[in-house]
Amino acid sequence: MSVKVRIPTPLRSLTNGSEEITVEGGSIKEVVDNLESKHNGFKERLCDENGQIRRFINIYLNDEDIRFKDNQETQVSDGDQISIIPAIAGGKTL
Repeated sequence: MSVKVRIPTPLRSLTNGSEEITVEGGSIKEVVDNLESKHNGFKERLCDENGQIRRFINIYLNDEDIRFKDNQETQVSDGDQISIIPAIAGGKTL
């Protein structure tokens, strides 16, 4: 399956500045593995030492959070769109 992956600004250095790339895979896990094979360093940014998606990384499949589906085992179909969205924290308490 060929899916489009939207790359957030902080990770675009790994994709030579590309905002969106096309990757093969039948599940989110396979897509992440294939991202790593094409763009070294991607998986360590997305996954912890146990291979699980880091809690501050949100991944959406066609605008639906994979945490409410089958997480990394969520199946993808040809033409689907995946968005990687890192959580934003910080600010100043007044």
